[in-house]
Amino acid sequence: MKRILHLFLVISIVQSIAAQTIPHLQQAGGAQQLVADGKPMLLFAGELSNSAATSRDDIRDWMPRMESMGLNTVLVPAQWDLIEPEEGKFDFTLIDEVIGQAREHHLKVVFLWFGAWKNSMSCYAPMWFKQDSKRFPRAMTAQGKPLEIANAFSENVFQADNKAFGRLMEHIKATDKAHTVVMVQVENEIGMLHDARDHSPLAEKEYRKVVPVGLVKYLNKKQGSRLVEGRTWAETFGTDRYADEKFMAYHYARYVERLAQTAKAIYPLPLYVNAAMNSRGRQPGEYPSAGPLAHLKDIWHFAAPSIAILAPDLYDKGFKSWVSRYALPDNPLFIPEVRYADDSGARAMYVFGQYQCLGYSPFSIDNPPSSASRNLTSAYGLLHQLMPRILQAQGGKTVTKWGVLLDKDTRDTVIVDGDVVMTCSHGNTLPWAAQADEWPEAGALILKVGRHDYLIAGSGVVTVFKHRNELGGQQARRLGEDGFAMDGNSRDGASKADRWSGRCVGLGTVDEVTIAPSGQIEYVRRLNGDQNHQGRHVDLGNWRIIHVKLYEY
Repeated sequence: MKRILHLFLVISIVQSIAAQTIPHLQQAGGAQQLVADGKPMLLFAGELSNSAATSRDDIRDWMPRMESMGLNTVLVPAQWDLIEPEEGKFDFTLIDEVIGQAREHHLKVVFLWFGAWKNSMSCYAPMWFKQDSKRFPRAMTAQGKPLEIANAFSENVFQADNKAFGRLMEHIKATDKAHTVVMVQVENEIGMLHDARDHSPLAEKEYRKVVPVGLVKYLNKKQGSRLVEGRTWAETFGTDRYADEKFMAYHYARYVERLAQTAKAIYPLPLYVNAAMNSRGRQPGEYPSAGPLAHLKDIWHFAAPSIAILAPDLYDKGFKSWVSRYALPDNPLFIPEVRYADDSGARAMYVFGQYQCLGYSPFSIDNPPSSASRNLTSAYGLLHQLMPRILQAQGGKTVTKWGVLLDKDTRDTVIVDGDVVMTCSHGNTLPWAAQADEWPEAGALILKVGRHDYLIAGSGVVTVFKHRNELGGQQARRLGEDGFAMDGNSRDGASKADRWSGRCVGLGTVDEVTIAPSGQIEYVRRLNGDQNHQGRHVDLGNWRIIHVKLYEY
């Protein structure tokens, strides 16, 4: 009996260790961190364009380029139509090629399940599915027109989608012994178009039912609302577009939750869903209605608890505002798609500095504008060096890092760290800077490494350090191109009431540095004189890390 118990204990320990090697999320301070290969990592990623992984030759062509661009992770579509071209016959050739090439080039993979829906539409469903609309019905408009959108209320639709998704997860588990795949996206930008909700007979049957009691209680607790139990969707929420959207959000989330439960039972990788934004003043149905949008997060969290992250796809204006709606205590920040442009590098510095960001990924990474590629590669190069310190800061109890993102409309920002006040300004605000109509976004990540000791990384940001005492009663002077006062007629003296009392801070040393894999700060060169305006400011210039030590006087 003792031998049996001992054997059982050994097996349990081995299974526990094996489970821990599977990529997973862990709580570290106020952050959720992704653990891969037994240690936390940040995803410096890029998402391939939709058709980039549809042939082995293409995969072999772009994977080494992804490595050379400084990525550590690639987001790659896993397409239902290519995986199950004939019903019940599965082909994972391309999946294997992605995993093998990624492993060879030191990259992690996030697979994107393009199953029943991609950008709301059912374009990645296989032909045998598309042609049989009787067996696999479509969503309908209020006028009864069928859409190129699979019906989320159909059990046949779900079972076909779920079978293929489950087989994908089984294959990853069986073949990816090195844990190259670290996360999986369930569907893609799920949501309803044309109308805010589906009006098919299957959907209408559900719409006439009573709202689940658990959802009513959850929303009342989370939102402080006073919804009444035992009422239909229309009686509970009304009949406008936004009410219809709530109904559809619940059922999309329940569908996704069932897929997630299948995946978790097979191979429990972290799962997330992504959302197309409700931007440009559009109403539900004009954008993909009912997806994992910020204003629907409580419904999605209740109905799809197995989904770890609701993630925004960001292509429109208002980047900072959209990010803030997803960087929440109950939702780790992961940006799986962002417009790939010259500002992509600056934005990467900002999100990893300002938030407990898990990962960042410009879209169509295989087709970059050359300047965008240079900026992102430069930013990722700095972030790779800083990753251990960023992860350490995420797990801390106090704020020791900040993000800065500036442009022509937002020219400066102020950061307060105890008695130290940092004013970060766009490099184009300097009086001797060459002026242009268009200002590129400037971005920086600031890390506190000790008292009066900071690392500043990024591009295009100028930082002035002051003691809190120095801010009162000071009048800013306009400076000329030589850096001195533009105008004369300064006050010759000061009244006794204006006499100074208190402490000041100055720039002790300003050094350009690199960070070794061990975390050691390694000196490159001293920046002084004209390079720091005779001790007045710290100018990042283009893509570097600067180590600043202050002193008091």
